[in-house]
Amino acid sequence: MRITRLGHAALLLETSGARVLVDPGAFSLDAAFELSDLDAVVVTHQHPDHLHPARAAEVVAASPGAVFLADPETAEQQGGPWRAHADGVVTQVGDITLTGVGARHATILPSIPVVANVGVLVEGPSSDGGTTTLFHPGDSYESTPAGVDLLALPLSAPWARISDTVAFLSGVAPRGFLPIHDATIADVAYDLYWNHAVNHGGVDAEQAHRLAPGDTLDA
Repeated sequence: MRITRLGHAALLLETSGARVLVDPGAFSLDAAFELSDLDAVVVTHQHPDHLHPARAAEVVAASPGAVFLADPETAEQQGGPWRAHADGVVTQVGDITLTGVGARHATILPSIPVVANVGVLVEGPSSDGGTTTLFHPGDSYESTPAGVDLLALPLSAPWARISDTVAFLSGVAPRGFLPIHDATIADVAYDLYWNHAVNHGGVDAEQAHRLAPGDTLDA
């Protein structure tokens, strides 16, 4: 499985049999909206940094044969080809298996309504001939599924403290991790967040993959 970071929470996941885009939002690279002929697009929740409201139609138009999955609230709002994705729901796309995880977004403030959030477990062929399971949680640290090889770790958010981030990483206990949800971190402060995760998250530092937007990892 080849993983390409497309900025903030957006990932492109590619195998020999499928191409899946996750969370093309307002902080994503333009490249996320220039993709075509995708097999699936997965959106974890409705916030604009995970689904760009002005460009969602571009994503749909560029891949008319794709499966479009989103949390139930976003699927209803978007309509058209979008299907509700929920906790435990399994969708097969080529040689990639997509499984919904969780139900609710983390609390930002008591005065802000909590929206739906469905993370996704992505299982596909690995570079060594076996299988790789990646977990993209969207905006929630609530669910810690077992058997995760690679965690897409939200590194900074208005709903998270660094202690929450490290506890989540430790709870999932993946073999490795890469950063997502980091557009809010200034370049001069990035090491502070990253090093806390690497030094205190319980994952081998050699398996901490500091991918910048546009970088690719073969898992």
